[in-house]
Amino acid sequence: MSRLFIHHRTVYRYSAPVRFGMHRLVLRPRENHDQTVTSHRLSFQPAAEITWMNDVFGNHCAFAEFPEPAAELVIDSQATLDRIDKGSDTGATEAPQVSRMTLPLAFLHSEQAVAEAYLQPTYPEEHAEVRAWARSVIDDDIKATALDAAQAITIAIFCGIDYRRREEAGVQSPATTLRLGTGSCRDMATLGMEALRSLGIPARFVSGYLNSLSSLAGRGSTHAWFDAYLPDCGWWGFDATSGKPTTRSQIPIGVSSHPRGVMPVSGKFDNSTGTSLGMSVSVAIRHETA
Repeated sequence: MSRLFIHHRTVYRYSAPVRFGMHRLVLRPRENHDQTVTSHRLSFQPAAEITWMNDVFGNHCAFAEFPEPAAELVIDSQATLDRIDKGSDTGATEAPQVSRMTLPLAFLHSEQAVAEAYLQPTYPEEHAEVRAWARSVIDDDIKATALDAAQAITIAIFCGIDYRRREEAGVQSPATTLRLGTGSCRDMATLGMEALRSLGIPARFVSGYLNSLSSLAGRGSTHAWFDAYLPDCGWWGFDATSGKPTTRSQIPIGVSSHPRGVMPVSGKFDNSTGTSLGMSVSVAIRHETA
């Protein structure tokens, strides 16, 4: 058993005190069969009133209301996770049937409606362009499995798109990322998600943390990747910034059919009294072994 302590701090600064609208926070890590959140605490400056809900994707969402104006907004998220050790960080072992799962995929009747929802393009006006690119990545002379296709898309993005950290809100459209040849982790994840959907593979966007040297030194930031759904094998993660399947180094905090669904922090402020001076984000992860 190992224990992770995650401290995620977000600071917004303004030229003068401003009033804040409702803020939506997706900051509590998700749990699974080998990871349990034993504690999670949100704190704010100025003070906030918080309500919680679970969204349609099973994410834990907090809604914060700020009664008082301020020239600085600080959001602190501190979580403790207990994880069952697997003895390595090489990723999940393949389910026997996953290597035989060819395209097009067939879904159980009970899964069909949900799978189809994750096949709908987020950018339908770019679907044909993304599909043409995705098909060019897959070798038509070989009957590619769904896993082969997902891995090929991941590698193609890693090799063809230069990572560039962007401070602008939101994500680039997949066609924009292909045209520019650059993008943030969120842009690359969006392209991967849309490419898989164009090939008939249900996919979702994942927001979370990357347990890395930067986060261990307290200089980490949020991260994004994409999951592919393979019938009878579940969700499989792929990180285009590394060109590889995800491992236990990726810690999810939210999943969604749309990138906007899992923004760690989203909200508005009244800009009639002050303007934004920017924001800063830091993520620190500390380990303990039981």
